Amino acid sequence: MTSDQILAGAGLIAVLAVGSQLLAARLRLPAIILLLPVGFTAGALTDGVHPDKLLGPAFPPLVSLAVAVILYDAGLELDLRRLTGAARRTVARLIWIGTLVTWPVAALVAAPLLHISAKAAVMLGVILIVSGPTVVGPLLNFVRPGAGLRRILLWEGSLIDAVGGVLGALVFTALESGRRVGPGDAVLHILASAGAGVLGGVLGAAVLWLLLTRLRLGELLGTTTQLALTVGVAAGCDLVRDDAGLISAIIMGVAMATLPGLDPVVRRPFFETLVSLVIGVLFIAISATVTPASLHHVVLPALLLTALLVLAVRPLVAWLSTVGGGLGRGERGFLGWMAPRGIVAASTASTFSASLAEKGIGGAERILPATFVVIVGTVLVYGLSVVPVARRLGVTGATRSRPLLVGGDPWVVDLGRALGRAGLDVLMWAGEPEQRERIVAAGLALAPGELLATATGEGAELEGVTSVLLLTGEDDFNALAATLLRSEGGPEVYRLAEREEGRGVVAPYLRAEVLFAPGLTGAALAGRHRAGAAIGVGPGRSPLGPGQDLLFTVDDAGRLRPTLNGAGSAPPPGAYAITLGPTGPRPA
Repeated sequence: MTSDQILAGAGLIAVLAVGSQLLAARLRLPAIILLLPVGFTAGALTDGVHPDKLLGPAFPPLVSLAVAVILYDAGLELDLRRLTGAARRTVARLIWIGTLVTWPVAALVAAPLLHISAKAAVMLGVILIVSGPTVVGPLLNFVRPGAGLRRILLWEGSLIDAVGGVLGALVFTALESGRRVGPGDAVLHILASAGAGVLGGVLGAAVLWLLLTRLRLGELLGTTTQLALTVGVAAGCDLVRDDAGLISAIIMGVAMATLPGLDPVVRRPFFETLVSLVIGVLFIAISATVTPASLHHVVLPALLLTALLVLAVRPLVAWLSTVGGGLGRGERGFLGWMAPRGIVAASTASTFSASLAEKGIGGAERILPATFVVIVGTVLVYGLSVVPVARRLGVTGATRSRPLLVGGDPWVVDLGRALGRAGLDVLMWAGEPEQRERIVAAGLALAPGELLATATGEGAELEGVTSVLLLTGEDDFNALAATLLRSEGGPEVYRLAEREEGRGVVAPYLRAEVLFAPGLTGAALAGRHRAGAAIGVGPGRSPLGPGQDLLFTVDDAGRLRPTLNGAGSAPPPGAYAITLGPTGPRPA
């Protein structure tokens, strides 16, 4: 290809990747549902998006490094301190039982269905054991299950990718060399790859932690440092053992999520924009390599294989893995209905399929199109059914609000109690030890870790936070935090009005949703509370008494509605009203 064609092809891939993600966001669909068919269509209509023609032999190693970056970012959400007890055992079981069941069953069924050799079937089977956070995470965002269930699925999706990558490299090496690999050789290969990945990940994490804590890098340099070390360590590990870089990337990410002393602005969010672009580009590029001719005689058998994986294999794996795990029936059922295939399956199939076909492995050319169909099939099945299935099983947490109250003054703690009496599950965060002790003494849930890590991105999803209420006595802090915490698709963010209009270093110049009627600043609320005013909970139908101000309403579905800028509407019938008044709480 000429340089102009390469330039046009690269530009088209980027445009299609971002365009598909934008459209998916508007349609409220997981982006992968659009990325795969868009890439496939572009590949069928033009030669400009074929990565093997654009990059040649550089494509497979670039894919490996890109996947390492994705897995590092996924590892940033995996705090070891939050995975304990039964949840840790369940994740471990899902990985080893899932591997031991899915791999042989998929291989045994794929060989006769797809009319491929046993060797190609073994390769396809190991490819299909992986899941991945790039598809599991977006689907969970539509459901918002409990924190424990979400952690199990995210941990499984991230770790099984590394396991599948190492096993895939082992099988590929054995098939390419043409020699039989005994159990002892296989174990040694796995241990060597795991050892290289673990050692590289630990060393990389140590260097990265020292750089981020000692040099106090800002957000820009902190992000580029993480990118450089992730790519460098993954590349070094891959040079030692194939796909060991995936293990090192996950270990580095988990270490950054778990180790103390890291500035949350540097650590979270990572380079979310870059990761989103990488995911889109990879899906477009890999799906473009699947031609319409390659799908001939593959679609129907691959759909039958998909049905087996969805309806039989995954439920069996989930049932075996959760015996005695302390999960409820609905949670066990949901685990059995969540195993979409994603970017690691696509990248592994793309990397190994063509090479095995060149070696004369019978049916190896069908590995990539079959994997493509399984990815599309599982994503469509789970993507279209995840919400009704979650509702039927009773694991969705999307309806009832869970506010995060930031602040620990006495009136804020009383507000937390009042919202609890209205039926909400309240989470609180405060920076001062005295305030944190006051929250715990009141029997309210105290958010772990840093504010940014809890209230943004996956942290908010893990804790089920639907809105953040910034209620500290520092106006500038409230304004700055509101600006940092606001994000597309994230929880709603509200702050108190500043003490005096136009007063403050930054508060008058930063926009945010301002709580309560004019004059109800943090200082005014604290003063009235000290003077004897009480925060009460009462039926929404009751009229406000003299001197009472409406702060919030809670409707029958458990949705919290704050009063904003003095324009709060009357509470809907049957709702609770949270008020501040001089005579104590009204009877609920």
